[in-house]
Formats: sequence, C-alpha cells, structure tokens
Amino acid sequence: MGLLNRKKKQKNSIFLYSEEALNQYEEYIMEQFGEYESAFHELVSLDIHLDILIIPPTEEHNYYQLITMGMGAYSMNTPRELKDQELERAELVLCLPPTWNIQSSKEEDYWPIRQLKSIARLPIYNDTWLGYGHTISSDEDNSPYASDTKFCIMLLVDVNKDRDLRIDGMGKINFYQLFPLYKEELEYKFHHDADSLLELFDEEALSGVIDNQRKNFGI
Repeated sequence: MGLLNRKKKQKNSIFLYSEEALNQYEEYIMEQFGEYESAFHELVSLDIHLDILIIPPTEEHNYYQLITMGMGAYSMNTPRELKDQELERAELVLCLPPTWNIQSSKEEDYWPIRQLKSIARLPIYNDTWLGYGHTISSDEDNSPYASDTKFCIMLLVDVNKDRDLRIDGMGKINFYQLFPLYKEELEYKFHHDADSLLELFDEEALSGVIDNQRKNFGI
C-alpha cells in the first residue's frame, strides 16, 4: 500500500479488535500476566480503542502491571525485509511500584500512563512501527517527564512469556515493555545498541519496575 493510501486509511478508519479477538486477548493476559481488576477505559476513540488494563500487585509480583489493549488492532508499517518476523502488531506493558498512586491526575503520577497512551498511537500518527530497541523521547529537548524524575525517554524491550499470542485472522501480537531512560543512557545506546546498554544495568533495574531515582547507568 502506498504512503498516500495508508495515510488516507489511517485518517478515515478506526481499528478495533472483534469481540472474539478481545476474548482471546483477555484470556491471554490473565494466563500470562495475571487477573486485572480494573482498567482505564477510553471514552472517545478516533483511530483505535485503547484501554489500559491494571493488574494489581501480588505476592509473586509486587508491582502494578499496566497493559494496553487495542494498539494491536492496527497493523503497523514495518519494513518489507522484516515482514517474515510478524512484527506488525504490538501491545505495551509498563510496571509501577506498589506505592504508586495510579489514580492520581498529577503529572508526577500520571506521566507513565500518558506515555502508554501516546506511544500506542505513534505508529498510526507517523505511519511507522515500533519494536525492540526503539526509543521514544519526551520531546525534541528530552525534557523530563515530571518534576520528580529525570527520565525522558522510553526504550522498548521484549516481554518474554511462555507462548505467543496469536489472534485468529490477525496473527501474532508482540508485547513490549516500556523501559524509562535518562538522556545519558540514550546517548550510550546511540553509540552502541540496546543490548549493550541493557548489559550495563543491574538485576533490580532490569526488572523494569519504574524507580524515579534509580541509578543512571549512562554516566
């Protein structure tokens, strides 16, 4: 499909999971991540219907898991040479500590949710794709997300689960965790690669649970 036709399709279409696909998706989430008790439901949807499922902390996983539901209904514009890897569809995961006030609208609390919502739509707005190792900056100046942190970039890393999610008629849905970075860590990645950057991190940092004050491994 040509670029002009793709943009016309994006502008005039809304991409939704079918009821059957939603059932498959929810079943997969409960099996692989845990039971969600609530969700941030989107009231107005112009392109995809994006809800964020909230899996509360448990004894096994003492952190919140926030997972998008709806991004994967859109088939991203992946490079031709990667078509055989089934990277066209994706959903996002983000982990927050148990003390995080996820119901707060203050930017110091809300910025991770804002990032989930904006990044999930980036492939539609920019007619592009997202996958492992991609980084998305807060803005052109890499401004901090909020006043109490210096994080300003999100790195996408793979979420390894026991089995792939394959939705009938759509194919594979890839899951990527949003991993916040400092500006110096982004610079290190530019000079090396995502794998080299992640090798610098200790086990606690690699958990991906957001800690606004974690060590900067790019310094």
